[in-house]
Amino acid sequence: MRIQRSDIEQHNHQHLEGHRKKLAFIADQVADTEKIINQIAAMQIAIPSWALGTGGTRFGRFAGGGEPGTLEQKIEDIGLLHALTGSSGAISLHIPWDIPKDATAVAALASSFGIRFDAVNSNTFQDQKDQKLSYKFGSMQHVDRHVRKQAIDHNLQVIEYGKALGSKAITVWLSDGSSFPGQLDFRKAFENTLESLQSVYSGLPSNWKMFVEYKAFEPNFYSMTVGDWGQSLLYAQKLGNQAYALVDLGHHLPNANIEQIVSLLLMEGKLGGFHFNDSKYGDDDLTVGSINPYQLFLIFNELVAGMDRTGQDLAWMIDASHNIKDPLEDLLQSVEAILVAYAQSLILDSRGLEQARNENDVVRCQELLQQAFRTDVRPLIAEARLKNGAAIHPITAFRTLECRKNLIRERGTETKATGL
Repeated sequence: MRIQRSDIEQHNHQHLEGHRKKLAFIADQVADTEKIINQIAAMQIAIPSWALGTGGTRFGRFAGGGEPGTLEQKIEDIGLLHALTGSSGAISLHIPWDIPKDATAVAALASSFGIRFDAVNSNTFQDQKDQKLSYKFGSMQHVDRHVRKQAIDHNLQVIEYGKALGSKAITVWLSDGSSFPGQLDFRKAFENTLESLQSVYSGLPSNWKMFVEYKAFEPNFYSMTVGDWGQSLLYAQKLGNQAYALVDLGHHLPNANIEQIVSLLLMEGKLGGFHFNDSKYGDDDLTVGSINPYQLFLIFNELVAGMDRTGQDLAWMIDASHNIKDPLEDLLQSVEAILVAYAQSLILDSRGLEQARNENDVVRCQELLQQAFRTDVRPLIAEARLKNGAAIHPITAFRTLECRKNLIRERGTETKATGL
């Protein structure tokens, strides 16, 4: 389904008067409004190819209708999201779930929707059909060098797919670790993993980045070979200038101070990007901003401050599982939440905060943070969408245009997105 420009214009015409009143109100409160709107409009958040269908748990999966059954249909769905938000202009592929059969045709289709290809993602946490050796006891950490070689070759192949599509980064997440004490030699596992990553790193084009993603637990619960930001940073430092840590908001133990982690990784020039989601307990993969929006705001404060100081360019991606919501509506909510946190950080009185810190005025520090957090910045985001030719209210437009009903009409009720 393609959303027509005329449909967006009709939607915006109906909501324009109310939007302008709200925008005028916040413009009286916030300085540099036009600059902030332009910064919001420039923000692009990648949508992973595996997030367009219904997720599930080990207890069950409750499929929805009209899910994309091919990579081409997934690109069409991201095109729909981008038409509504103006901020979803990238796709992140997961190989082998979404192998492009004709890279030229796939790239042309994405370009027709204004979509570029973000980081490609490898998969050594599952055994694939006709795979010779199993990853049951790890991949890059495995005691068997033949298994490690198989994992290395897969990642090098993923880079080749990415090169054909115009990607400029690979994300490596490893489920490697141990479930029981004594099962693993920690040092040897680290050394094997580093050696394997070095083999992949040597295959990077000169203008590419490697993101090493960490996770505190799951599927292994006693140890993870890339279990926290310190281990990820250590790998990245040992690999070289093209290697970075990647932060997934759900990949931490409860109550971890993610904003501090972000600050220090930025300080070291080793923060590569983000996978956004939200959680109540662990890696819940819930809608961004649905549980702890204040934490998301605090994280963005560090991101904005760090990027201003260092000029670093980061990769942004949503990584959530849509188990009971319409996946596209869930993604629309996530994009909105990310932009809200970003905009709140942009309006923060950073100079005032710095002065309050230097004076040890703890109350003033809290007041400045919460003033920015409690400001309704949604009119600024809506104006940024208007600049990008997108919808003032994306979810309202999605429902008014009956997008899901049209997708079901086109694809039926029994389709299933690959990789889920």
